[in-house]
Parts: sequence; C-alpha cells; structure tokens
Amino acid sequence: MGRVKTVLLAGGGTGGHLYPGLAVAQALRKIDTDFKPVFLCTTRELDRTILTDTGFDFIPQPIVPPVRTIAGLMRFWRSWRETQELVSALLKNDPPVAVLGLGGYAAGVAVKLAGQARIAAAILNPDAIPGKANRYLLRYARKVFCQFEQTKTHIPANQQEKVEVTGCPIRADIRTLPTRESAAGRLKLDIRLRTLVVTGASQGAHTVNEAVLETLPAIRHQGWQVLHLAGKEHASRVQARYAQLGVPNRVIDFTPAMADVFAVADLVVSRAGASTCAELTACGLPSILMPYPFHKDMHQRANAKVLEEAGAAHLLNDERDAAKNSAKMRPLLESLMYDEPRRRQMADAAKRLGRPDAADRVAEVLAGFISAD
Repeated sequence: MGRVKTVLLAGGGTGGHLYPGLAVAQALRKIDTDFKPVFLCTTRELDRTILTDTGFDFIPQPIVPPVRTIAGLMRFWRSWRETQELVSALLKNDPPVAVLGLGGYAAGVAVKLAGQARIAAAILNPDAIPGKANRYLLRYARKVFCQFEQTKTHIPANQQEKVEVTGCPIRADIRTLPTRESAAGRLKLDIRLRTLVVTGASQGAHTVNEAVLETLPAIRHQGWQVLHLAGKEHASRVQARYAQLGVPNRVIDFTPAMADVFAVADLVVSRAGASTCAELTACGLPSILMPYPFHKDMHQRANAKVLEEAGAAHLLNDERDAAKNSAKMRPLLESLMYDEPRRRQMADAAKRLGRPDAADRVAEVLAGFISAD
C-alpha cells in the first residue's frame, strides 16, 4: 500500500449534493485504493442517514445556510468562522491532495481555503445555471465540472477555460440497474403492473405529492401501480390519502436504494434537481418534471428545460396550488400512461442526454491534479 491520499468532498444538506460526491468517491477508490475520500457535510440528519453506511469517513461542519435577516446573517458568519477553524486544522494536520466542492453553502469554506493554500480545488456544478455559492467559488477552483453544455453561457469569459462538461456524477449502482423482477421483490411491488414513480427528491415535495394525489382519482389507472417517495414529513399523510383512492401503491418516506426504484419505473413524476435529471437520463426514463418553484434563479426550471427541449421530459410549472397543478397534469399524465410508443421515444431521448461515466471523468481529473503537482 502506498501513501494515503486524502480527498475532501465538501457539501451536503440534500441528497442532490451528497450523491454525486459519493459517486466520485467510489470512482476514486476504483482508480487507486490509496485514495481516502472524506466528506465535509452538514449537521443535518439526512447527511448522517446517507453517509453512515457508505464506508467513507465524514465530518459534520458547523456551517448553516445564510438567512436574509440580521439574526440569520449573524448565525451564518459565526458558523462560517467556526467552520474555517475546523477546515484550517484539517488542511494543516492532514493536508488533502485535492478538495471537491459539491455545491451549496457547505462547500464554500473548504474550496476557498484550499484554493488560497494552493491545494488543488474543484467544484461540481450540475445545475444548468450556477448557484450563488458556485459563482463565488469560481475564482478558487482549478476546474468546474458541469452537467450541461448550456452552463457555459452562464460562466464569465475569464473563467471559461476551467469549465469541463462531464455530466453529473451518479452512483455505480444506478449505472447498472438490477433486474426489474428483483427490484420489484425488494420494493414489494406487483411485477405484473407498470409503475408510476413519484418523488420529490430526498426530502419529499409537498406540492408534487398533492398534485399527484389530486390527479389520480380523475384518471384511468388500470394496469398501473404507484411507487410514491413522499418524504419523511409527508409520508403518513400521503399513505392515508392512498387508502381512500383504491390505487395499487407503495408509499415510502425515503430510500437510498434508488437503483431499485429506477429499475421498476415506467414513468416518473419528480422535481428537476440536477442529480435527479442526471439519473433519469442515465437510466433512460420518461418523466414529467415539476421544478422547485421557490428558487430565485429558478435553476430547476432551467434543468427541466434542457430535458424538455431534447424530448426526454415534459415540464410542468408548479403553481403551488393542488387544483391548478392537477388540471395541467391530468391530461398529460393519463396520455403518457397509455401511450407506450411515446414513452419509449422519450426514454430514448433521455438516454441520448445521459452521461453515465461522469463520476469516472471527474475522478480522473482529480487524480491528474496529483501527478501535475
């Protein structure tokens, strides 16, 4: 065994930040078992849930998201200073060979300090439009890994040379899905029925849940079952609603076994987070995308637009009102459920967009930093 090569992966708070990092960590270990990925995550329980059984070390950072109030900003700057102390000690006592920012506020301190210390730093930018944190971190990064070609139009000219369009890293198990039969058995689904998957990502999405629950009673659903990933806060209420609908269903709050979910999916209704879009395209799945409607820059809408323009998905703007969402969803969902050739065309379009080797490409660049240094 050679010298241990620590790579810090900074970010968390959502599965959309952590799962691409896990994919890169897996790819690094495949290149060289001497790589030691360590996650600098948040204190949210979701991070612990996702990372505990992965076999990778993780260190929760004190950092909290900025809130635009005096008290909120004071908490943020206090947590930033505490996180600086933590990360500075790590860089001094166990200097990493590289740092990868996974996006969001939890990536900021590590990428900035690494860049200032001349440690190879890079950032993942899987959304079509770079977020505020990544725009700030561009100056400290050697490389910016993007999912979509369209992202280049949002990067300043003096930073363009850093951009590499790799796709968004996805986990190895999603790149090679299990059989439909085995996945259905583990999920307790009827293998004879087609499956509509509904998901609001790792934390669930109330308006997505309500739109589907409002729509299902008004459409034919013979031959279909619903696998509904409702989110921890919403699962019990969603389950109670299904008990009144008479639709074959399986409601779960959250599962890290998304390979099983995608293996049984015939059609997906979901948010349009970057990781979700990457997984849908890599798996070649037709979808109805309801972008998160509360972001100022509407970056999920931009992600969904890329898939829609390619013919891989239908974009349904979230009106934040169940009745309005259902009125738009009803004709679209029913027509797709009973038009298999159309679903197949969308699946093929999704597959053409997919970049399932993104994690390997990112890992190879990170490994290359070491030989270059």
